[in-house]
Amino acid sequence: MKTITADELQERVEAGEELNIIDVREDDEVAAGMIPGAKHIPLGEIAERTGELDAGTEYYMVCRAGRRSEMACGILESNDINTINVEGGMTAWNGETIA
Repeated sequence: MKTITADELQERVEAGEELNIIDVREDDEVAAGMIPGAKHIPLGEIAERTGELDAGTEYYMVCRAGRRSEMACGILESNDINTINVEGGMTAWNGETIA
């Protein structure tokens, strides 16, 4: 599974790169904020919503700390969809440390 750090992803977002970011957190979590341009698909809906994603596109998967996005990567990769897991998730994106 490919990975990227939150800092590396943030640099790419700030550089204006066109990225496909999917936030797999729950509704109440994304209400507190998301990465600009990210699409929200809760982890529990990933398997049933794979038809919304293009197998020829690379998707950056993010959650709170990286575990749920890692699970989402596994589900999508088993459906031949290219993914990159954001290490540390939104916790790292916001500059916080994971307890």
